[in-house]
Amino acid sequence: MSEKIHFCNDLFNRERFETREVKVGITAIGGGNPIRIQSMTTTDTMDTTGSVEQSIRMIEAGCELVRLTAPSKKEAENLKEIKKKLIKRGYGTPLVADIHFTPNAAEIAAKLIEKVRVNPGNYADKKKFEEIDYTQESYQAELDRIEEKFTPLVLLCKEQGTAMRIGTNHGSLSDRILSRYGDTPEGMVQSAMEFIHICRKNNYHDLVISMKASNTLVMVQAYRLLVQTMKEQGMNYPLHLGVTEAGDGEDGRIKSAVGIGALLEDGLGDTIRVSLTEDPEFEIPVAQKLVHKFEKSSSKKLNYSSEINFDFFHYNKRFTKSLLNIGGSNTSIIFADLSNKKEIVKTNFFGFGYTYSKPLDKWSISDQAADYVYLGDQTIDFEIPGTIRLIQNYEAWKKHKRHDAYPLCTWSEYQQNKPERTVFLLLDLDTDFDVSTLPTENISYIIESKEQQKTQLIRKFQHELAKNDNKTPVIIRLNYDIPDLETLQLYASSDAGIHFIDGFGDGLWITAPQPIKDLNSLSFGILQATRTRISKTEYISCPSCGRTLFDLQETTAKIRERTSHLKGIKIGIMGCIVNGPGEMADADYGYVGTGPGKINLYKEKTVVKKNVSEEEAVDALIELIRENGDWIEPNKSL
Repeated sequence: MSEKIHFCNDLFNRERFETREVKVGITAIGGGNPIRIQSMTTTDTMDTTGSVEQSIRMIEAGCELVRLTAPSKKEAENLKEIKKKLIKRGYGTPLVADIHFTPNAAEIAAKLIEKVRVNPGNYADKKKFEEIDYTQESYQAELDRIEEKFTPLVLLCKEQGTAMRIGTNHGSLSDRILSRYGDTPEGMVQSAMEFIHICRKNNYHDLVISMKASNTLVMVQAYRLLVQTMKEQGMNYPLHLGVTEAGDGEDGRIKSAVGIGALLEDGLGDTIRVSLTEDPEFEIPVAQKLVHKFEKSSSKKLNYSSEINFDFFHYNKRFTKSLLNIGGSNTSIIFADLSNKKEIVKTNFFGFGYTYSKPLDKWSISDQAADYVYLGDQTIDFEIPGTIRLIQNYEAWKKHKRHDAYPLCTWSEYQQNKPERTVFLLLDLDTDFDVSTLPTENISYIIESKEQQKTQLIRKFQHELAKNDNKTPVIIRLNYDIPDLETLQLYASSDAGIHFIDGFGDGLWITAPQPIKDLNSLSFGILQATRTRISKTEYISCPSCGRTLFDLQETTAKIRERTSHLKGIKIGIMGCIVNGPGEMADADYGYVGTGPGKINLYKEKTVVKKNVSEEEAVDALIELIRENGDWIEPNKSL
């Protein structure tokens, strides 16, 4: 393995990055401890009873650290009451104070509970979306100012034995960082490292570090770069993983698993929080299922190294030859699987984005319509839309030879028959074969593995293709025997997401014992979460906390109901001004709570309507989208 790869112990065998242990009350993070699961209350921290009751629900669900917002001194001081009542009820789970903007609140909390979280972008720094041309002297002057403001908290935490999370967020980088590094993973890492160096200067090391973003590519790249930077400087602080503002339902689960799973696949991560726009106790079982995937060890160890150096810190799509509508400049394609049907009829196509009108004799196609349908040994006797192609097992294809069908061959079938038609070659990565002998003309590879740890096998294949300058398109096929849909969503998103984030894969094919509609939605969801194929509206929705100024779940549902047909539009739905303009940094439109019953509406980073009443705000958002030419009437979305 090349010495240039520092973020991962071994690209081809999962090994956990060994971090130092940090004690947070009765719980220890990092070292040889299991991956810890945490969440955050949504209650007002001044509501002592409500916060205690919700914390207990979270703890009983399996939450190992409970975070509460402390936006001012009074909330920080009330943490003492919440802690006292929890202990009286028999709950000693550590509490974490979430701090933004207010150093004095952090210093109060550090004396009362086990951990504080500070955001380098707004704890002592500025965020006004101003571009400033810093000189070396003026930049250093800002660093000196930050050190002066931050050091008292560092010394207090050291004295009290209080742990700290330095939590960088992509959307709240300071103007100073943005002016020098831009809105990049490099800027996120630099922001955290400045605060880490202040801690180290004072010999304080009870640190946990996070690099959160709503964009999974940025999030994964930032964590990788952070680990490489820490390793180069002799550091090994534990990592808190999370995709911020992931949203709710299926989308929130897929997006979280894509980002968190990609890092866990490489042994990175010591504690996780799955941020869903749902009650916090519902986040815990989701996180537990995801962590459970990585508690299983692989029976297969790869004795493999590579001289190929990929850039894991920036997105680079693998260049492939174009075949039909696969590879080249084409978007990633989706497979649907009807091979288990005894008889295939037109209505079977309804599950993956196609509807047929018998009176009109016409097919309608949605934005989430699969591109290929695998029939196995079956065939069909009706015409299909020209946008879709069929795949059959070789013998069935040879028998029927439909003009819109292509053969799927095993390696041995291909060697024996070498069909003249465009071929899909199924490759079992669990078997040994010489990549240099694979055909490369008029062919696409479909790769699969039965191993629980597929990532390293797929990555090995990627390196072998690069070594042989093989530019053949690759479809990733993932086969599962998982009856629970949520578990499937988490496992498939983790297994597939890392490769699409790394620019490898021209298509996705998922099989599992679930309805084909769910598998199709999952497949498109993974591509959406990796920014590989945009097929629907994206909601950057915060998980709510004590700062939230309206019912976030209800509002998100209302906005989704009105806008879910707007393909490719990103809408940020933020509960308060803290997580507003910053966290939805790459949203097209924003809906942000600014006061009780009052909403600010944004076009990108600019507020365009202030203090709109909550009753009128959704309509006003629709009108804003309309004014900017992005509105499409729902009946015109197909």
